[in-house]
Amino acid sequence: MDGLYLLQPLQDDALLFAGGFTNYIKLWGQDRWHVAIGNLAIFGFCFVGICLLIGIALAVLLDQRIRAEGVLRTIYLYPMALSFIVAGTAWRWLLNPTVGIQQFIRDLGFPGFDFAWTMDSHLAVYALVIAGVWQSSGFVMAIFLAALRGVDQEIIKAAHLDGASLPRIYLAIIIPSIRPVFLTAIVVLSHIAIKSFDLVVALTGGGPGYASDLPATFMYEMTFRRNEIGIGAASAMMMLAAVMAIIVPYLYSELRGERRDV
Repeated sequence: MDGLYLLQPLQDDALLFAGGFTNYIKLWGQDRWHVAIGNLAIFGFCFVGICLLIGIALAVLLDQRIRAEGVLRTIYLYPMALSFIVAGTAWRWLLNPTVGIQQFIRDLGFPGFDFAWTMDSHLAVYALVIAGVWQSSGFVMAIFLAALRGVDQEIIKAAHLDGASLPRIYLAIIIPSIRPVFLTAIVVLSHIAIKSFDLVVALTGGGPGYASDLPATFMYEMTFRRNEIGIGAASAMMMLAAVMAIIVPYLYSELRGERRDV
């Protein structure tokens, strides 16, 4: 009889594990989850890549110590001071086909101009990219500008004396020397992309339909609107796993570098 009481907790644990695993099977069997994962891949790749390109370009521009550097730096950094919900709302107005950019260009005399991306199921995710890049590229610029200002000026002066052009100095000397900053920026931007929720809610609402869903909005929909707690929890764990897959290698590389320095 005592043996049965001992086996009961083990059986309960086995049932809980089997039930939890079933939620993951249901999750990956849903077309909406596959759409969210595909959108995350598109959004993440475009968001991270474009932010890096614009950020390094703006940083190089400001590194020339132009006269209006302070004003331009403030303008570039201003969007980062806004929350994603505010940025999403502003871009929802701008991308509204009846009152936004499309209507403005048509009023200028171009009646065939079409820029209704938020209404197109194939382009809605790229509208998220536009708003996200506008929000975060200034932050990337600040990271790279700080790194550029930390490069040893003696090396740059030596390259100038050797007759190297300014583009070659940046491409061959300065940018390779700040390679760790690229990794930091990629990790931060990837983390922002994975957990993006308020931007989607404010800009597209996940629509048309669920064409612009991301994993975070999928989790919210399943957990709090459809009461599918198990599937919502499974999607949240998948998001956590994605974040850990980015953070853990980064932390490992940083700690290994510190040990080498010691």
